Amino acid sequence: MSELTLLLIRLAFLAVLWFFVIAAVGVIRTDLFGSRTAPAGPGKGAKPAKPAPKPKSRKGEPRQLIVTGGPLQGTTINLTETPITIGRANDATLVVSDDYASSRHARLFPQDGQWIVEDLGSTNGTYLDRSKVTRPTPVPLGVPIRVGKTVIELRK
Repeated sequence: MSELTLLLIRLAFLAVLWFFVIAAVGVIRTDLFGSRTAPAGPGKGAKPAKPAPKPKSRKGEPRQLIVTGGPLQGTTINLTETPITIGRANDATLVVSDDYASSRHARLFPQDGQWIVEDLGSTNGTYLDRSKVTRPTPVPLGVPIRVGKTVIELRK
């Protein structure tokens, strides 16, 4: 092989190696800090903020999400018709600073009068009671949901 061919192969290998390093750093940054989002300010095209809808008070339906275990124990979120996201990302509804939680770990959402938990492809999984959530699953009142070291429950 000529020296020029060998030099080109070395440069191509170096370029591929740097591409891999940059991609790995990007994945780590996204996992630690979440994805970049544009700030929602009063700029061009921004909509005014709406007040949060009030929770419906139906009999037998949960009205609160309570953190019963982990660093955020005692935190309460009133349930409305909007989905609740759980994870380390800054834009999550319940932000957990836990090494075992993904940036977008799980989601709780209302459907047909009941609340559903869904794992969003997390690394360590989401557990309803002691069962791993593999598909969207209805959540009964008082049954613990575990996301990393954080445990939450739906209550009246």
